Amino acid sequence: MIKAAVLGSPIAHSLSPMLHRAAYQYLGVSGDYVAIEVKASELKSFISSCGPEWIGFSLTMPLKEEALLIADQIDPLVRRIASGNTLVRSDGRWALSSTDVTGFQAALFHNGVTSFSSVLIIGSGATARAVAAACDRAGAEITVVHRSPSRETGMNKSVTKASIKFMNWDSSLDLHSYDLVVNTTPAGVADIFADKILNCPSGFLFDVIYSPWPTMLAAQWPGAVIPGIELLIFQAIDQVALMLNREIDRPGVHASMRAAIEGMPK
Repeated sequence: MIKAAVLGSPIAHSLSPMLHRAAYQYLGVSGDYVAIEVKASELKSFISSCGPEWIGFSLTMPLKEEALLIADQIDPLVRRIASGNTLVRSDGRWALSSTDVTGFQAALFHNGVTSFSSVLIIGSGATARAVAAACDRAGAEITVVHRSPSRETGMNKSVTKASIKFMNWDSSLDLHSYDLVVNTTPAGVADIFADKILNCPSGFLFDVIYSPWPTMLAAQWPGAVIPGIELLIFQAIDQVALMLNREIDRPGVHASMRAAIEGMPK
């Protein structure tokens, strides 16, 4: 029986085990997927202790950047955004990739967002870099509002085609001027922007938080909102395919994961 897990800290409330187990059941895979508490600086020793039955790991905070220091093979996109969320064992070596980028793109497409020219990203951490890379296209203008000027170099490296500019946290924002607004900050951090909805935004809000939901920003957004659970599902679908190293029935896996989420106690 194969084994996989999501690693991070805190990790107890992760929904990833439920999603991956639903996929395994649908695909008829004999395997288990669990959540394991791994704190910062502990990833290397944990990976070294794992036997051959472990096929892969999903990574969440605070391990997405640390993983670059221990992986044997690193996808070029991971190097570009300095963040990886998927470790897969291949011939005894660990390959690091990111399904945050592809998962975000798939979630946008699934929710009808197929074109945009102006994007506002709230935050500048690892998730923000993945979002910037996902939105990187010729002619796109990306604005980042954040509090950490030291992260601007990393954000700049995440895009190769779009233009990018930065605004400080206290800036006056006209949210109406963006086709897509993406909140990548932890729960509660972006609440301040809920009070800055001065106009009636016509674009999409993608809030990567999925618990607690809705966020204050999402609750007050008058237009279309894409919840963070969408990113969680679509990045998980890509992870299942990578860890099993095969093509999978993505619509079927998507439906099984969605059913698992909808079957959760309210």
